[in-house]
Amino acid sequence: MSTIIYPAPIFGPVHSRRLGISLGINLMPEDGKVCTFDCVYCECGFNADRRPRRPRPTRQQVAEALEAKLKDMQQSAKMPDVLTFAGNGEPTAHPDFAGIIHDTVELRNRYCPAAKVSVLSNSTMIGRQDVYDALMLVDNNILKLDTVDMTYINKVDRPTGRYDVGEIIAGLKSFKGHVIIQTMFMKGTIADGQAAFCVDNTTEQYVKPWLEAIKEIAPQEVMIYTIDRETPGHQLAKASPDVLDAIRERVIAMGIPCQASY
Repeated sequence: MSTIIYPAPIFGPVHSRRLGISLGINLMPEDGKVCTFDCVYCECGFNADRRPRRPRPTRQQVAEALEAKLKDMQQSAKMPDVLTFAGNGEPTAHPDFAGIIHDTVELRNRYCPAAKVSVLSNSTMIGRQDVYDALMLVDNNILKLDTVDMTYINKVDRPTGRYDVGEIIAGLKSFKGHVIIQTMFMKGTIADGQAAFCVDNTTEQYVKPWLEAIKEIAPQEVMIYTIDRETPGHQLAKASPDVLDAIRERVIAMGIPCQASY
C-alpha cells in the first residue's frame, strides 16, 4: 500500500488541484492517522492500519513551525496562495483547533496577507460552537457532503462515531453561505463481510437528493472531485470527466458556482 502520511505540523508547499500553491498544516500526529471518518478512498489509508504513537502537535508547536516556514518563504519570495488545514485526519478534532485558527489568521495577516486560509473538513465537528466560530473566521470553509444516503455514508465514509446526515445538513445551512461543499464522486465495489457493496454515487439515485441538499444549504461554491491517488480500497475507480461535468452543470444551473477536479 502506497498511501500517504503527511509530516506535521507543516508540509509542502504543494500544488492543489483546487486551491493553487498550498502550504499544508497537519494537526494530526506525523506518524499516523486520527480521523472521525474511515473512508474507503482515503489517501492516508485506514485508521486501523495507521495508528499513531506520537501525540498531536501542540498549538504552540503549530504556530512556531508555521511562522518559521512563512519567514523562509518570504525570504525566497515564493509565498503560498493558501494555508490549508489538511493532512492525516480530521483537523477540527484537535482540542485547540479554534486557538490554532486564531494564530494562523494572525500569522497570515503578518506575513502573507494575500493568502487564503482554508480548512478541509469532513463536517463531523461542526456542531461544536468553538469549531463553528473558528470556521467562520477562515476564507475557505470547505466541508464534506458525499451523499445524503446513510447506507452509502456508513459503508464508504464510515463515521467512527454518531453521524446523522440530517443534522449535518442543518449544520451546513447554519453557516448561511459561508461554506464550500466538497463531494467525492466515484465508482467500484467494496467488501462487506461475505458480500460486496456497489459504490457509485454518480447515479440519479444519489445525485438528485444530493442536489436538493445543495440547494437547501446554498453554499458559496461546490467542489466536486474524484479519486486522484491510490486508495486502501482497491476496487474503486474514478468518475469520468463527462460525468463530473454533467453534475457540475446541474449545480451551476441552480446559480451556485461549481468546479470539477478530475
